[in-house]
Amino acid sequence: MKPLLCCWMGLIGVAATACVSAGPALWQVPPAANAHRLPPLEAVAELGALARTDATQPAELLQLWRSELHANLAESPAPHAFGYARLQVTRANVRRTGRALQTMQVVTLLTPSLLGVPLETYRTTLTAQLQVLDADGNVLGEYEGTGTSAVKVAMYHGYSQAEAPPLSDAEALRAALAQIRAQVDTAADRLRPRLLAGGPLPEPVASPSVAQKR
Repeated sequence: MKPLLCCWMGLIGVAATACVSAGPALWQVPPAANAHRLPPLEAVAELGALARTDATQPAELLQLWRSELHANLAESPAPHAFGYARLQVTRANVRRTGRALQTMQVVTLLTPSLLGVPLETYRTTLTAQLQVLDADGNVLGEYEGTGTSAVKVAMYHGYSQAEAPPLSDAEALRAALAQIRAQVDTAADRLRPRLLAGGPLPEPVASPSVAQKR
């Protein structure tokens, strides 16, 4: 029994180290700057429905949202911002498929995994909403996007059990942001003069806001 247990633990160790690494780009967004950019805005992010999955943390969502806002949608927030860009995940559903195969994996000492068969797949479907607010907190526009993802837990061509859930959320968020990006590009000419007319925020932007609603 002891040799079998040692063999099993060794195979788990091999499986953990043979997965693809998500790396530092996990919470980054692709550069796709809009032709029509908004004035500087302060980024605000709310996990909303995504808080129930426990895979994504508020700071991670904010990191992704700040990258998207400052790289693709709006000008740099320094030294002043002329309002807020508030992103909230309004709906989210995460499913794990293929878990029934794990019994076979245990019985066969991870032989299917060693051959490249996925352990399971994380699938995230979500809806994200962006609100653009002026310095007084008036909502000037609302934009919505949906995104889906499918991330495999597997050796060689998949991710580890630890990295797959947040990566699934991040990929779905990036897909939703791509839809929102196009809507903001169309609305930027209307939003820009209204944001500038409202004036800057009372103080220079310091640390960004993070809100988590359950």
